[in-house]
Amino acid sequence: MDDTTSLEFRGGWTVAFLPVLIFLAFCVTYFVVLDAFDMTALAMGGLVALLVGAMLATDYTRFWDHAMKGIGSPTSVTIIVILMVVGMLSQLIKDTNVSSGFVWIADMVGLSGALLTLFTFVAVGLVAMATGSSIGTMFTAFPIFYPAGVLLGADPAFLAGAIVSGAILGDNLAPISDTTIISATNQRFRRKEGSADIGGVVRSRAKYAAIAAVVSAVGFYLFGGTGGSGSFSSEVVGATADPAGLIMLIPVGIMVVVAFVTRDIFKAVTVGLILGSITAVATNLLAPSDIVGATDGAPTGFLVAGVQNMLPTVALVIAVFGIMGVLTGAGVLDRAVTALSTGRLSNTPRGAEIAIGGGITLTTLLFGGVNSASMMTFGPVVDELGARHQLHPYRRSNVMDCFAMGISSVVPGVSAFLLIGAMLTAGHEGVPEVGMTSLFVAVLYPLVLTVVMIVAVLTGWGRRFEGPDGEPVREQPAPVAAAAEVS
Repeated sequence: MDDTTSLEFRGGWTVAFLPVLIFLAFCVTYFVVLDAFDMTALAMGGLVALLVGAMLATDYTRFWDHAMKGIGSPTSVTIIVILMVVGMLSQLIKDTNVSSGFVWIADMVGLSGALLTLFTFVAVGLVAMATGSSIGTMFTAFPIFYPAGVLLGADPAFLAGAIVSGAILGDNLAPISDTTIISATNQRFRRKEGSADIGGVVRSRAKYAAIAAVVSAVGFYLFGGTGGSGSFSSEVVGATADPAGLIMLIPVGIMVVVAFVTRDIFKAVTVGLILGSITAVATNLLAPSDIVGATDGAPTGFLVAGVQNMLPTVALVIAVFGIMGVLTGAGVLDRAVTALSTGRLSNTPRGAEIAIGGGITLTTLLFGGVNSASMMTFGPVVDELGARHQLHPYRRSNVMDCFAMGISSVVPGVSAFLLIGAMLTAGHEGVPEVGMTSLFVAVLYPLVLTVVMIVAVLTGWGRRFEGPDGEPVREQPAPVAAAAEVS
Protein backbone atom coordinates (compact mmCIF):
# COMPACT_ATOMS: atom_id res chain seq x y z
CA MET A 1 0.00 0.00 0.00
CA ASP A 2 1.19 3.46 -0.84
CA ASP A 3 1.17 5.23 2.51
CA THR A 4 1.72 8.61 0.91
CA THR A 5 -1.78 8.57 -0.58
CA SER A 6 -4.37 9.72 1.91
CA LEU A 7 -7.67 7.97 2.38
CA GLU A 8 -10.53 9.93 0.82
CA PHE A 9 -14.27 9.89 1.46
CA ARG A 10 -17.32 10.90 -0.49
CA GLY A 11 -18.24 14.28 0.97
CA GLY A 12 -14.75 15.24 2.16
CA TRP A 13 -12.37 14.35 4.97
CA THR A 14 -14.90 15.18 7.70
CA VAL A 15 -16.85 12.05 6.72
CA ALA A 16 -13.99 10.09 8.30
CA PHE A 17 -15.54 11.05 11.65
CA LEU A 18 -18.64 8.98 10.88
CA PRO A 19 -17.21 5.74 12.36
CA VAL A 20 -16.36 7.67 15.53
CA LEU A 21 -19.88 9.09 15.76
CA ILE A 22 -21.45 5.67 15.22
CA PHE A 23 -19.17 4.18 17.87
CA LEU A 24 -20.11 6.97 20.31
CA ALA A 25 -23.79 6.34 19.59
CA PHE A 26 -23.36 2.69 20.61
CA CYS A 27 -21.51 3.78 23.78
CA VAL A 28 -24.35 6.08 24.82
CA THR A 29 -27.02 3.53 23.88
CA TYR A 30 -25.57 0.66 25.89
CA PHE A 31 -24.01 2.48 28.83
CA VAL A 32 -26.53 5.27 29.37
CA VAL A 33 -29.85 4.21 27.85
CA LEU A 34 -29.81 0.43 28.33
CA ASP A 35 -27.57 0.25 31.43
CA ALA A 36 -25.67 -2.60 29.76
CA PHE A 37 -22.04 -2.48 30.84
CA ASP A 38 -20.37 -4.89 28.42
CA MET A 39 -17.22 -4.26 26.42
CA THR A 40 -18.38 -6.79 23.84
CA ALA A 41 -21.25 -4.48 22.90
CA LEU A 42 -18.86 -1.56 22.46
CA ALA A 43 -16.55 -3.70 20.32
CA MET A 44 -19.53 -4.64 18.17
CA GLY A 45 -20.37 -0.95 17.81
CA GLY A 46 -16.83 -0.18 16.66
CA LEU A 47 -16.84 -2.96 14.07
CA VAL A 48 -20.25 -1.90 12.73
CA ALA A 49 -18.91 1.65 12.52
CA LEU A 50 -16.04 0.42 10.35
CA LEU A 51 -18.39 -1.50 8.06
CA VAL A 52 -20.55 1.58 7.54
CA GLY A 53 -17.58 3.91 7.10
CA ALA A 54 -16.03 1.68 4.45
CA MET A 55 -19.05 2.17 2.19
CA LEU A 56 -18.41 5.92 2.11
CA ALA A 57 -14.71 5.67 1.19
CA THR A 58 -13.78 6.40 -2.42
CA ASP A 59 -11.50 3.36 -2.33
CA TYR A 60 -13.10 0.50 -0.37
CA THR A 61 -9.94 -1.63 -0.36
CA ARG A 62 -7.74 1.25 0.79
CA PHE A 63 -10.14 1.91 3.67
CA TRP A 64 -9.59 -1.59 5.03
CA ASP A 65 -5.85 -1.38 4.35
CA HIS A 66 -5.70 1.62 6.69
CA ALA A 67 -7.99 -0.05 9.24
CA MET A 68 -5.75 -3.12 9.29
CA LYS A 69 -2.68 -0.97 9.59
CA GLY A 70 -4.17 0.58 12.73
CA ILE A 71 -5.14 -2.81 14.15
CA GLY A 72 -1.71 -4.24 13.39
CA SER A 73 0.25 -1.28 14.75
CA PRO A 74 2.93 -2.05 17.36
CA THR A 75 0.91 -0.14 19.98
CA SER A 76 -2.26 -2.14 19.30
CA VAL A 77 -0.50 -5.50 19.30
CA THR A 78 1.40 -4.65 22.49
CA ILE A 79 -1.80 -3.70 24.31
CA ILE A 80 -3.57 -6.86 23.17
CA VAL A 81 -0.77 -9.19 24.28
CA ILE A 82 -0.36 -7.48 27.65
CA LEU A 83 -4.10 -7.54 28.32
CA MET A 84 -4.27 -11.27 27.60
CA VAL A 85 -1.36 -11.96 29.95
CA VAL A 86 -2.54 -9.79 32.85
CA GLY A 87 -6.05 -11.23 32.54
CA MET A 88 -4.75 -14.51 33.94
CA LEU A 89 -3.21 -12.81 36.98
CA SER A 90 -6.33 -10.74 37.57
CA GLN A 91 -8.48 -13.87 37.57
CA LEU A 92 -6.13 -15.57 40.05
CA ILE A 93 -6.64 -12.73 42.54
CA LYS A 94 -10.42 -12.80 42.07
CA ASP A 95 -10.63 -16.58 42.53
CA THR A 96 -8.65 -16.47 45.77
CA ASN A 97 -11.16 -13.97 47.21
CA VAL A 98 -8.81 -11.35 48.62
CA SER A 99 -11.68 -8.95 49.34
CA SER A 100 -13.17 -11.28 51.97
CA GLY A 101 -10.02 -10.84 54.03
CA PHE A 102 -10.68 -7.12 54.40
CA VAL A 103 -14.17 -7.79 55.75
CA TRP A 104 -12.56 -10.07 58.34
CA ILE A 105 -10.14 -7.29 59.34
CA ALA A 106 -12.97 -4.77 59.70
CA ASP A 107 -14.90 -7.17 61.92
CA MET A 108 -11.89 -8.03 64.10
CA VAL A 109 -11.09 -4.36 64.68
CA GLY A 110 -14.75 -3.47 65.22
CA LEU A 111 -14.88 -0.64 62.71
CA SER A 112 -18.03 1.43 62.25
CA GLY A 113 -19.22 4.81 61.02
CA ALA A 114 -16.66 7.10 59.41
CA LEU A 115 -13.74 4.78 60.20
CA LEU A 116 -15.49 2.00 58.33
CA THR A 117 -15.98 4.31 55.33
CA LEU A 118 -12.28 5.20 55.41
CA PHE A 119 -11.30 1.53 55.76
CA THR A 120 -13.54 0.62 52.84
CA PHE A 121 -11.83 3.21 50.62
CA VAL A 122 -8.41 1.76 51.42
CA ALA A 123 -9.48 -1.88 51.19
CA VAL A 124 -11.28 -1.48 47.86
CA GLY A 125 -8.28 0.46 46.52
CA LEU A 126 -5.97 -2.43 47.38
CA VAL A 127 -8.31 -4.98 45.82
CA ALA A 128 -8.60 -2.90 42.63
CA MET A 129 -4.83 -2.50 42.51
CA ALA A 130 -4.41 -6.26 42.85
CA THR A 131 -6.99 -7.16 40.21
CA GLY A 132 -6.46 -4.21 37.85
CA SER A 133 -10.22 -3.91 37.36
CA SER A 134 -12.24 -0.97 38.66
CA ILE A 135 -15.64 -2.10 37.40
CA GLY A 136 -15.04 -5.71 38.47
CA THR A 137 -13.98 -4.55 41.93
CA MET A 138 -17.14 -2.47 42.30
CA PHE A 139 -19.35 -5.46 41.53
CA THR A 140 -17.46 -7.44 44.18
CA ALA A 141 -17.18 -4.74 46.85
CA PHE A 142 -20.68 -3.25 46.90
CA PRO A 143 -22.51 -6.40 48.07
CA ILE A 144 -19.87 -6.97 50.74
CA PHE A 145 -19.30 -3.50 52.17
CA TYR A 146 -22.36 -1.38 51.36
CA PRO A 147 -25.36 -2.92 53.17
CA ALA A 148 -23.40 -3.90 56.29
CA GLY A 149 -21.55 -0.57 56.36
CA VAL A 150 -24.72 1.53 56.28
CA LEU A 151 -26.21 -0.52 59.13
CA LEU A 152 -23.03 0.15 61.10
CA GLY A 153 -23.32 3.93 60.85
CA ALA A 154 -21.57 4.77 57.59
CA ASP A 155 -23.12 7.54 55.53
CA PRO A 156 -24.73 5.84 52.50
CA ALA A 157 -23.56 8.34 49.88
CA PHE A 158 -20.00 8.57 51.18
CA LEU A 159 -19.72 4.81 51.72
CA ALA A 160 -20.78 4.26 48.10
CA GLY A 161 -18.41 7.07 47.10
CA ALA A 162 -15.60 5.37 48.99
CA ILE A 163 -16.19 2.13 47.07
CA VAL A 164 -16.21 3.87 43.68
CA SER A 165 -13.23 6.04 44.66
CA GLY A 166 -11.23 3.04 45.87
CA ALA A 167 -11.94 1.20 42.63
CA ILE A 168 -10.73 4.17 40.57
CA LEU A 169 -7.67 4.67 42.82
CA GLY A 170 -6.60 1.06 42.45
CA ASP A 171 -7.19 1.17 38.70
CA ASN A 172 -5.17 4.37 38.49
CA LEU A 173 -2.14 2.73 40.10
CA ALA A 174 -2.36 -0.92 39.08
CA PRO A 175 0.44 -2.03 36.73
CA ILE A 176 -1.94 -4.68 35.36
CA SER A 177 -4.85 -2.30 34.77
CA ASP A 178 -6.07 -1.93 31.19
CA THR A 179 -6.10 1.86 31.57
CA THR A 180 -2.50 1.89 32.82
CA ILE A 181 -1.41 -0.41 30.00
CA ILE A 182 -3.17 1.69 27.37
CA SER A 183 -1.99 5.06 28.68
CA ALA A 184 1.62 3.85 28.80
CA THR A 185 1.94 1.87 25.60
CA ASN A 186 0.46 4.50 23.30
CA GLN A 187 3.09 7.07 24.35
CA ARG A 188 6.29 6.48 22.42
CA PHE A 189 9.85 7.55 23.02
CA ARG A 190 11.51 9.71 20.38
CA ARG A 191 15.15 9.41 21.49
CA LYS A 192 15.07 5.62 21.76
CA GLU A 193 12.91 2.76 20.54
CA GLY A 194 9.70 1.64 22.15
CA SER A 195 6.82 2.95 24.22
CA ALA A 196 6.72 4.09 27.83
CA ASP A 197 7.35 1.20 30.20
CA ILE A 198 4.49 0.49 32.59
CA GLY A 199 6.64 0.28 35.72
CA GLY A 200 8.18 3.69 35.11
CA VAL A 201 4.79 5.23 34.36
CA VAL A 202 3.21 3.91 37.56
CA ARG A 203 6.18 4.93 39.67
CA SER A 204 6.09 8.49 38.32
CA ARG A 205 2.29 8.62 38.72
CA ALA A 206 2.32 7.55 42.35
CA LYS A 207 2.94 11.05 43.73
CA TYR A 208 -0.20 12.47 42.13
CA ALA A 209 -2.34 9.53 43.17
CA ALA A 210 -0.93 9.51 46.72
CA ILE A 211 -1.81 13.15 47.37
CA ALA A 212 -5.30 12.69 45.95
CA ALA A 213 -5.74 9.52 48.01
CA VAL A 214 -4.66 11.14 51.28
CA VAL A 215 -6.93 14.15 50.80
CA SER A 216 -9.80 11.84 49.87
CA ALA A 217 -9.14 9.67 52.93
CA VAL A 218 -9.40 12.72 55.19
CA GLY A 219 -12.68 13.62 53.51
CA PHE A 220 -14.12 10.15 54.00
CA TYR A 221 -13.11 10.25 57.67
CA LEU A 222 -14.72 13.65 58.20
CA PHE A 223 -17.95 13.05 56.30
CA GLY A 224 -18.27 9.26 56.10
CA GLY A 225 -20.22 8.53 59.31
CA THR A 226 -23.70 9.04 60.71
CA GLY A 227 -22.89 8.19 64.31
CA GLY A 228 -23.80 4.51 64.33
CA SER A 229 -21.69 1.86 66.02
CA GLY A 230 -21.36 -1.88 66.24
CA SER A 231 -19.66 -4.68 64.39
CA PHE A 232 -20.45 -6.82 61.39
CA SER A 233 -23.37 -9.15 62.01
CA SER A 234 -22.61 -12.84 62.32
CA GLU A 235 -24.55 -13.47 59.10
CA VAL A 236 -22.42 -11.00 57.12
CA VAL A 237 -19.17 -12.28 58.60
CA GLY A 238 -20.08 -15.90 58.02
CA ALA A 239 -20.95 -15.26 54.41
CA THR A 240 -18.18 -12.89 53.34
CA ALA A 241 -15.29 -12.78 55.82
CA ASP A 242 -12.29 -15.07 55.49
CA PRO A 243 -8.72 -14.06 56.36
CA ALA A 244 -7.17 -16.77 54.20
CA GLY A 245 -7.22 -14.69 51.04
CA LEU A 246 -5.03 -11.97 52.58
CA ILE A 247 -1.94 -14.10 52.04
CA MET A 248 -2.29 -13.46 48.31
CA LEU A 249 -1.22 -9.87 48.94
CA ILE A 250 2.33 -11.21 49.31
CA PRO A 251 2.77 -12.39 45.69
CA VAL A 252 0.87 -9.32 44.51
CA GLY A 253 3.24 -7.05 46.42
CA ILE A 254 6.27 -8.85 45.00
CA MET A 255 4.80 -8.55 41.52
CA VAL A 256 4.37 -4.78 41.94
CA VAL A 257 7.96 -4.41 43.17
CA VAL A 258 9.26 -6.38 40.18
CA ALA A 259 7.23 -4.16 37.84
CA PHE A 260 8.71 -1.01 39.39
CA VAL A 261 12.30 -2.29 39.49
CA THR A 262 12.54 -4.03 36.11
CA ARG A 263 10.02 -1.83 34.26
CA ASP A 264 8.99 -5.00 32.45
CA ILE A 265 5.32 -5.98 32.83
CA PHE A 266 5.90 -9.46 31.37
CA LYS A 267 8.52 -10.31 34.00
CA ALA A 268 6.28 -8.91 36.73
CA VAL A 269 3.22 -10.89 35.63
CA THR A 270 5.29 -14.07 35.27
CA VAL A 271 6.54 -13.67 38.84
CA GLY A 272 3.02 -12.92 40.05
CA LEU A 273 1.53 -15.96 38.31
CA ILE A 274 4.19 -18.38 39.55
CA LEU A 275 4.29 -17.15 43.16
CA GLY A 276 0.53 -16.62 43.25
CA SER A 277 -0.23 -20.13 41.99
CA ILE A 278 2.21 -21.73 44.41
CA THR A 279 0.83 -19.69 47.33
CA ALA A 280 -2.81 -20.41 46.45
CA VAL A 281 -2.27 -24.16 46.13
CA ALA A 282 -0.04 -24.38 49.22
CA THR A 283 -2.67 -22.61 51.36
CA ASN A 284 -5.58 -24.61 49.87
CA LEU A 285 -7.17 -21.50 48.39
CA LEU A 286 -7.09 -23.29 45.05
CA ALA A 287 -6.67 -26.86 43.91
CA PRO A 288 -4.27 -27.70 41.07
CA SER A 289 -7.32 -28.26 38.85
CA ASP A 290 -8.34 -24.64 39.53
CA ILE A 291 -5.24 -23.51 37.66
CA VAL A 292 -5.95 -25.44 34.49
CA GLY A 293 -8.33 -28.32 33.93
CA ALA A 294 -11.45 -29.48 32.13
CA THR A 295 -15.00 -30.49 33.04
CA ASP A 296 -17.23 -32.36 30.61
CA GLY A 297 -14.93 -31.46 27.78
CA ALA A 298 -14.89 -27.73 28.61
CA PRO A 299 -11.62 -26.08 29.74
CA THR A 300 -11.57 -24.72 33.28
CA GLY A 301 -9.14 -22.92 35.58
CA PHE A 302 -8.20 -19.32 36.19
CA LEU A 303 -5.68 -19.27 33.32
CA VAL A 304 -8.41 -20.03 30.80
CA ALA A 305 -10.97 -17.79 32.52
CA GLY A 306 -8.50 -14.91 32.64
CA VAL A 307 -7.96 -15.02 28.90
CA GLN A 308 -11.68 -15.43 28.24
CA ASN A 309 -12.57 -12.45 30.40
CA MET A 310 -10.16 -10.22 28.49
CA LEU A 311 -11.51 -11.12 25.05
CA PRO A 312 -14.23 -8.41 25.07
CA THR A 313 -11.63 -5.76 25.91
CA VAL A 314 -9.28 -7.14 23.25
CA ALA A 315 -12.13 -6.93 20.73
CA LEU A 316 -12.68 -3.31 21.77
CA VAL A 317 -8.98 -2.57 21.24
CA ILE A 318 -9.18 -4.08 17.75
CA ALA A 319 -12.24 -2.00 16.84
CA VAL A 320 -10.89 1.27 18.23
CA PHE A 321 -7.47 0.91 16.63
CA GLY A 322 -9.16 0.06 13.33
CA ILE A 323 -11.00 3.39 13.57
CA MET A 324 -7.75 5.10 14.50
CA GLY A 325 -6.10 3.66 11.41
CA VAL A 326 -8.87 5.12 9.27
CA LEU A 327 -8.58 8.53 10.94
CA THR A 328 -4.82 8.48 10.42
CA GLY A 329 -5.17 7.49 6.78
CA ALA A 330 -7.67 10.29 6.19
CA GLY A 331 -5.30 12.81 7.76
CA VAL A 332 -7.67 13.58 10.63
CA LEU A 333 -5.11 12.95 13.39
CA ASP A 334 -2.57 15.10 11.54
CA ARG A 335 -5.13 17.89 11.38
CA ALA A 336 -5.98 17.53 15.07
CA VAL A 337 -2.34 17.58 16.16
CA THR A 338 -1.55 20.52 13.88
CA ALA A 339 -4.55 22.49 15.11
CA LEU A 340 -3.68 21.89 18.75
CA SER A 341 0.06 22.46 18.35
CA THR A 342 -0.20 25.65 16.27
CA GLY A 343 -2.73 27.35 18.52
CA ARG A 344 -1.60 29.98 21.01
CA LEU A 345 -2.47 27.69 23.90
CA SER A 346 -0.01 25.01 22.82
CA ASN A 347 3.02 27.20 22.19
CA THR A 348 4.50 26.09 25.51
CA PRO A 349 4.80 22.75 27.33
CA ARG A 350 2.25 23.99 29.86
CA GLY A 351 -0.14 24.90 27.07
CA ALA A 352 0.33 21.50 25.47
CA GLU A 353 -0.52 19.82 28.77
CA ILE A 354 -3.62 21.98 29.15
CA ALA A 355 -4.67 20.89 25.66
CA ILE A 356 -4.00 17.25 26.57
CA GLY A 357 -5.98 17.51 29.81
CA GLY A 358 -8.88 19.30 28.16
CA GLY A 359 -8.91 17.00 25.15
CA ILE A 360 -8.94 13.75 27.11
CA THR A 361 -11.56 15.16 29.49
CA LEU A 362 -13.89 15.92 26.59
CA THR A 363 -13.19 12.57 24.94
CA THR A 364 -13.90 10.68 28.17
CA LEU A 365 -17.18 12.56 28.60
CA LEU A 366 -18.18 11.60 25.07
CA PHE A 367 -17.38 7.96 25.81
CA GLY A 368 -19.58 7.93 28.92
CA GLY A 369 -16.65 7.75 31.33
CA VAL A 370 -15.18 4.66 29.65
CA ASN A 371 -11.62 5.90 30.05
CA SER A 372 -9.92 2.94 28.40
CA ALA A 373 -11.73 3.65 25.13
CA SER A 374 -11.16 7.40 25.42
CA MET A 375 -7.41 6.95 25.95
CA MET A 376 -7.15 4.58 23.00
CA THR A 377 -8.92 7.20 20.88
CA PHE A 378 -7.15 10.37 22.04
CA GLY A 379 -3.81 8.73 22.91
CA PRO A 380 -2.23 9.16 19.45
CA VAL A 381 -3.00 12.90 19.56
CA VAL A 382 -1.43 13.12 23.03
CA ASP A 383 1.62 11.24 21.77
CA GLU A 384 2.28 13.59 18.87
CA LEU A 385 1.31 16.82 20.62
CA GLY A 386 3.41 16.09 23.70
CA ALA A 387 6.38 14.93 21.64
CA ARG A 388 6.49 18.26 19.79
CA HIS A 389 7.39 19.85 23.12
CA GLN A 390 9.69 16.95 24.09
CA LEU A 391 7.44 16.06 27.03
CA HIS A 392 8.55 12.74 28.45
CA PRO A 393 6.28 9.75 27.66
CA TYR A 394 5.78 9.24 31.42
CA ARG A 395 4.47 12.80 31.77
CA ARG A 396 2.23 12.55 28.71
CA SER A 397 0.81 9.27 29.97
CA ASN A 398 0.20 10.61 33.47
CA VAL A 399 -1.50 13.82 32.38
CA MET A 400 -3.76 11.87 30.04
CA ASP A 401 -4.53 9.01 32.45
CA CYS A 402 -5.17 11.13 35.54
CA PHE A 403 -7.49 13.54 33.74
CA ALA A 404 -9.31 10.56 32.18
CA MET A 405 -9.67 9.01 35.67
CA GLY A 406 -10.77 12.35 37.11
CA ILE A 407 -14.03 14.27 37.08
CA SER A 408 -14.72 13.35 33.45
CA SER A 409 -15.26 9.72 34.49
CA VAL A 410 -17.90 10.51 37.13
CA VAL A 411 -20.23 13.09 35.57
CA PRO A 412 -23.86 12.30 36.51
CA GLY A 413 -26.01 11.06 33.66
CA VAL A 414 -23.18 9.85 31.45
CA SER A 415 -20.73 8.09 33.79
CA ALA A 416 -20.59 4.30 33.74
CA PHE A 417 -19.00 4.43 37.21
CA LEU A 418 -21.89 6.39 38.72
CA LEU A 419 -24.51 4.35 36.88
CA ILE A 420 -23.06 1.10 38.19
CA GLY A 421 -22.47 2.50 41.68
CA ALA A 422 -26.01 3.83 41.99
CA MET A 423 -27.40 0.57 40.63
CA LEU A 424 -25.46 -1.52 43.16
CA THR A 425 -26.80 0.49 46.12
CA ALA A 426 -30.35 -0.56 45.26
CA GLY A 427 -32.17 -3.71 46.34
CA HIS A 428 -30.78 -4.03 49.88
CA GLU A 429 -33.52 -4.41 52.50
CA GLY A 430 -33.51 -1.64 55.09
CA VAL A 431 -30.68 0.22 53.33
CA PRO A 432 -31.30 3.35 51.22
CA GLU A 433 -30.15 3.55 47.63
CA VAL A 434 -28.01 6.46 46.46
CA GLY A 435 -28.78 8.56 43.40
CA MET A 436 -26.13 9.57 40.88
CA THR A 437 -26.12 13.23 41.92
CA SER A 438 -25.56 12.39 45.59
CA LEU A 439 -22.93 9.83 44.63
CA PHE A 440 -21.10 12.36 42.44
CA VAL A 441 -20.57 14.69 45.40
CA ALA A 442 -19.22 11.80 47.50
CA VAL A 443 -16.86 10.27 44.93
CA LEU A 444 -13.91 12.20 46.32
CA TYR A 445 -10.89 10.59 44.69
CA PRO A 446 -11.53 11.47 41.02
CA LEU A 447 -12.62 14.98 42.03
CA VAL A 448 -9.49 15.60 44.12
CA LEU A 449 -7.28 13.95 41.48
CA THR A 450 -8.53 16.48 38.92
CA VAL A 451 -7.55 19.37 41.21
CA VAL A 452 -4.14 17.80 41.83
CA MET A 453 -3.49 17.47 38.09
CA ILE A 454 -4.64 21.03 37.35
CA VAL A 455 -2.12 22.25 39.92
CA ALA A 456 0.58 19.98 38.47
CA VAL A 457 -0.01 21.29 34.94
CA LEU A 458 -0.21 24.98 35.89
CA THR A 459 2.83 24.91 38.20
CA GLY A 460 4.91 22.39 36.25
CA TRP A 461 5.17 20.08 39.25
CA GLY A 462 6.47 16.72 38.04
CA ARG A 463 6.95 17.90 34.44
CA ARG A 464 9.82 16.07 32.78
CA PHE A 465 11.19 16.15 29.27
CA GLU A 466 12.72 13.39 27.20
CA GLY A 467 16.48 13.58 27.46
CA PRO A 468 19.25 11.49 25.88
CA ASP A 469 18.34 7.81 25.57
CA GLY A 470 14.83 8.60 26.74
CA GLU A 471 15.79 9.57 30.28
CA PRO A 472 13.48 12.08 32.05
CA VAL A 473 15.13 15.50 32.54
CA ARG A 474 13.91 18.73 34.09
CA GLU A 475 15.03 21.12 31.35
CA GLN A 476 13.58 21.03 27.86
CA PRO A 477 16.33 19.75 25.51
CA ALA A 478 17.00 20.91 21.98
CA PRO A 479 14.36 19.56 19.58
CA VAL A 480 15.07 16.48 17.53
CA ALA A 481 13.67 15.78 14.11
CA ALA A 482 11.89 12.64 15.27
CA ALA A 483 9.91 14.60 17.82
CA ALA A 484 8.04 16.43 15.10
CA GLU A 485 7.32 13.46 12.88
CA VAL A 486 3.77 12.17 12.61
CA SER A 487 3.69 8.46 11.97
